[in-house]
Amino acid sequence: MTATEGGAQPQTGSLARRMLLIAAAWIGVLLLLGGVALDRTINSLLTDQFDEQLEYVLTSMIGSAEIGPEGEVYFNRALGDQRFLEPNSGLYWQISGDGHESWPSRSLWDRTLELSGERHDYRPRYYNTEQFEEEPLRVVERTLRLPGSNTEWQFAVAAARGELDAQIADSRAILVWSFVVLGVGLFCMVALQTWYGLVPLRRVRKAIARIRTTGANRVTDPLPQEVQPMVEELNALLAHTDRQAEEARTHAGNLAHALKTPLTVLTNAASAGAPDLNEAVLREVATMRRHVDHHLARARALGRRAIGLSRTNVMDSARAVERAVARLYPAVRFDIAGSPAAEVAIERQDLDEVLGNLLENAAKYGGGSVFLTVDAEPGGPNCTIWVEDDGLGIPEQQRDGMFGRGARLDTGKPGTGLGLAIVRDVVGIYGGTVDLDESEDLGGVLVRLHLPRAGLPV
Repeated sequence: MTATEGGAQPQTGSLARRMLLIAAAWIGVLLLLGGVALDRTINSLLTDQFDEQLEYVLTSMIGSAEIGPEGEVYFNRALGDQRFLEPNSGLYWQISGDGHESWPSRSLWDRTLELSGERHDYRPRYYNTEQFEEEPLRVVERTLRLPGSNTEWQFAVAAARGELDAQIADSRAILVWSFVVLGVGLFCMVALQTWYGLVPLRRVRKAIARIRTTGANRVTDPLPQEVQPMVEELNALLAHTDRQAEEARTHAGNLAHALKTPLTVLTNAASAGAPDLNEAVLREVATMRRHVDHHLARARALGRRAIGLSRTNVMDSARAVERAVARLYPAVRFDIAGSPAAEVAIERQDLDEVLGNLLENAAKYGGGSVFLTVDAEPGGPNCTIWVEDDGLGIPEQQRDGMFGRGARLDTGKPGTGLGLAIVRDVVGIYGGTVDLDESEDLGGVLVRLHLPRAGLPV
């Protein structure tokens, strides 16, 4: 047995879980992208700062360099950094030129720098090199010609990248931990916001539970405006259910009251051994059947109305009913005219029953002609349907009474007197009206129906 068959409402998952997962994914993506961008920015800043220091030393070298008598390069003043004099200190310089031996700093000791060899660009060039084992270097070099020399000299300054890499690693560690803490904090904030934001829904659930347990019929708790429309729809549904329950109780009471008198008559007749018991049974059973038919028609209309907004083409229903009634009254002429596109907000079965009662009454009590006009008064929220006959008509002072149960103007013809009562009740259930008038064209009865059009906002 499935969950639906067992009475449990199928679920699509937790709303809070969905919100938390979406927030966690979005926070993770944003923090990842932001972290990568910030990491690159910090690395670039640290590298630029490191390069600026190297370029400062390179500029000092070029500013101190001069050409000697034999075309060699020398410094007119010593470089200020003591590390250039310490072997393997991690800070080195070197000057190279075509036709001249490379002139390295004392810190290089027995090593030389392998420069890039690009000599046609007089701007500083920065690059990394791994030429010294276990000592990665950051190199800045510049090619230029010194005054008094035709040789292109390559000035290079190199520094171990250990300090730079350590700064980058430290900044990256701080960045990672900061973003982890930020992500956890944001997720906690989203979780708190989700919990607090769903409080109104939990209040609605508790209010519905109170309705079920205490018998209350409305949700009256003050709620945020985003939830209020749902609560209003819920209250409207509860009010609709209450009206249906009250209508059901009223119908049950009316039916019980209507059946009480015939049953009492039958009981008394049977107890007294009345000689006309058979006639009494037939008479009272016919009365009870009228009452049962009347209330069953109302109950069916109420049940179908609760399903939802209906849509029925009036002309289709009218022609189907006309074919059925014409078989019972072959001598009667039926004329149907009007808008073929008119649709009303009523179930097809109920519209068939309403039009069937009206056409049958018109055929039974008329003179042989029946007119039905669909949408006789175009425009407006209601669709007007006219049913006319050429009978004797109904006096104006008796028209309102014809909608009562069992009301009949011509008792010489068979019938139960419930046709117009059923029409009034069914039409009223759907928010329509019905009234009687005199037909100007045929001279008999004019029944005017006003039914709400389909598709209009409720």
